[in-house]
Amino acid sequence: MDKRIVYLDRNENQYGPAPNVFDLLSRLDKESLCIYSKDFERGVKSRLTERLARDYGVPESQIIPGYGSEDLLKQVVHCYVGPGKAVMIPNQSWWYYKKLAGEVGGIQVEYSLRTNGSTFEYDLGHMFDLFQRHHPNVVLIGSPNNPTGNSLGREHLERLLEGMKGTVVVLDEAYLGFSGSKNHYAKALIEAHPNLAILRTFSKYYALAGVRIGYAFVGKDLPELVNFSARYLGYNRLSEEIAIAALNSEAYYEGIRQKMIEDKEMYYRGFDGLPGFTAYRSDANFILVEHPARLKQAIKESLEARGVHVKFFNEAQFINHMRITLGTQEQNRLVMETITAAVKVPNVA
Repeated sequence: MDKRIVYLDRNENQYGPAPNVFDLLSRLDKESLCIYSKDFERGVKSRLTERLARDYGVPESQIIPGYGSEDLLKQVVHCYVGPGKAVMIPNQSWWYYKKLAGEVGGIQVEYSLRTNGSTFEYDLGHMFDLFQRHHPNVVLIGSPNNPTGNSLGREHLERLLEGMKGTVVVLDEAYLGFSGSKNHYAKALIEAHPNLAILRTFSKYYALAGVRIGYAFVGKDLPELVNFSARYLGYNRLSEEIAIAALNSEAYYEGIRQKMIEDKEMYYRGFDGLPGFTAYRSDANFILVEHPARLKQAIKESLEARGVHVKFFNEAQFINHMRITLGTQEQNRLVMETITAAVKVPNVA
């Protein structure tokens, strides 16, 4: 029998969805599948957007469903960026941002994050400078950012938004749940800054990557995006019902988050005890670890021998880094033990 591979390189939630999700699936009736999800009589997109509107106080008309953050990001970029138009992208972030800009012939204006001890942070002065020089159509910001794990606090976000009027600012909050923040000030943000779109997914925190469901809160200055994303017959009712079941399971997911907090501390202690390693503090379900270049192959081979894959980078800025997705507590301890043993082997020490 083939050895089961544990993929801790994709930022998936290894704990899986809440029991409520499986209960829902066992109770589906024919109307769940044979009736369109859109409420034509009331003009409501779906039960999910109606639920989110109640939870956050955001008008339902300003909530866009999508097939995860990937889909929503693509919609924003394809809606507002074209050949020769600039899009500001974090240099140390998800490679997909750059791919999207390339798809539409956009000019990529890359801004860098900076380190501050054992954490990364956004350099607002640098971002403002690039913004003034390039006048981008879209600015993309990850919070928490992948792979650095740092978040952009409300005060700094407000400063950025005040200085970036007249362009579309996208806040990608795919990993928000792991930070413990629900960002219940989303309504206040899009009201004060109508050029803002806040994107979220159920793939990460809610362990529903295979369901492909997410949503965006959009400011009133973005009607083009609302029209661009509109689906006359609605969206995927099954995915939306699963998402609602997940929203009704907050105690389950909070329990997982607490386990991940414990395991991040375990990783920090473990890597702090290994010479030449730096584990950057993370608000997400992964940690970025800088390692000595000479140990890269030994670590990679040792982990793969135990059936574990973590993310090693080819990008120059992260060539001596690995990103470890938080798995179950058993998986996380296996990773730390394996790396520690690999580092202490005489011929690589």
